[in-house]
Amino acid sequence: MLNISDNKTKLQPLDRFATVKNLTNRPHYKILNKIIAVVSIIAVTALFLPWTQNISGSGSVTTLKPDQRPQSIQSVISGRLEKWYVQEGDFVKKGDTIVFISEIKEDYMDPNLVQNTKNQIDAKKQSLQSYSSKVTTLSGQIEAIEREKILKQEQAQNKIKQSRLKIESDSMDLVAVKTQLKIANTQYNRAVQLNKEGLKPLTDIEEKRLKLQEVEAKIITQENKYLTSKNELINSKVEINRISAEYAEKVSKANSDKFTALSSQYDTDAQVNKLENQYANYSIRNGMYYIKASQNGYINRALQSGLGETIKEGTAIATIMPSQYDIAVETFVNPIDLPLLSKGEKVRVWFDGWPTIVFSGWPNMSYGTFGGEIVAIENFISENGKYRVLIAPDKNEDKWPKQLSIGAGAQTIALLHNVPVWFEIWRTLNGFPPNYYKPTTKTTKEKK
Repeated sequence: MLNISDNKTKLQPLDRFATVKNLTNRPHYKILNKIIAVVSIIAVTALFLPWTQNISGSGSVTTLKPDQRPQSIQSVISGRLEKWYVQEGDFVKKGDTIVFISEIKEDYMDPNLVQNTKNQIDAKKQSLQSYSSKVTTLSGQIEAIEREKILKQEQAQNKIKQSRLKIESDSMDLVAVKTQLKIANTQYNRAVQLNKEGLKPLTDIEEKRLKLQEVEAKIITQENKYLTSKNELINSKVEINRISAEYAEKVSKANSDKFTALSSQYDTDAQVNKLENQYANYSIRNGMYYIKASQNGYINRALQSGLGETIKEGTAIATIMPSQYDIAVETFVNPIDLPLLSKGEKVRVWFDGWPTIVFSGWPNMSYGTFGGEIVAIENFISENGKYRVLIAPDKNEDKWPKQLSIGAGAQTIALLHNVPVWFEIWRTLNGFPPNYYKPTTKTTKEKK
């Protein structure tokens, strides 16, 4: 304290008391000291024992493949429930009818809708054949017009040649008549001259004058023939142009009718395809009134009940559990432990309701656990804030129990690195993550 007083007290040793002297002589305290010493030695020795680092997780039993998990049977079309063919718990095979629904949309209520659509298709096909025949006929007609045009043009060309030859002939005749006129005029002048000289009678002059007049009349006629021949040549040329224009018009009209028929044919063909599409859709829709099982399994639960209720497209009718499946476990781990996991890593699994004794650090001493192997690691965090890991049975260890049901709880331990116990205690107290572990892969490289 403040040490104000000068009085000094001396502590008396405890050995002066008899009770204290007797404490050191009692035998059970010696035994306690030995126990403490042995426990301390065991504890220190245990600190150097090997400890397997691990990552724990919890999840449930599921299936390895997505198509083996419980799934719902849905209705592709809307309708009204008419008849159930199964009840909950029944085993169904693939293709067995679950429920029958009737139509509720007015567009499909006609009971003869499929047959009527088939009749429309047949009628349109006959119309398509008619248009095809019309196109073929018009094509033949166009070919006939083209052939007739060629013949008409050849005929006109021949007529042109005849006109030209006739012109040449008339031209030669005109030249001959002109020569005759010249001769007749010379003879007439000679007769007049001889008559003046008294060598020819007047009757000869009259004959020569008459002959001259005949030749003059003949030359006029021949000139008319020559001009007529020229007109015939011009008419022949006009005729060949008329023929070309006439048959071009005929061909154009036939081609127009042909293209109109082709357009109608293509339009009818499109209508036929559309009707065939509708016919196929109606036929498939008729088969959708019977909702069937997609695979072998058990009907777990009927999600729709009663008769006469209407359902929409995509409405779940019932749930089915496949009868054949490969069991697996889905577990969830913390994000901090995700980098430590990889495909092919070994995992220990134990199931709820199965007798189990677990030592997480000493997996070989655990009882009731089963071997597993990581087959898939989800790269996106789940709604619970953890990452999903899929585990399949390890083929090198004992098989998992057959009595396991889908959805049962499961606990998992992913085995990492082996470290001393003191290191694991020190790591846990400091909040450090487990040692990073990578599976070793054997690779060989050839060196020259």
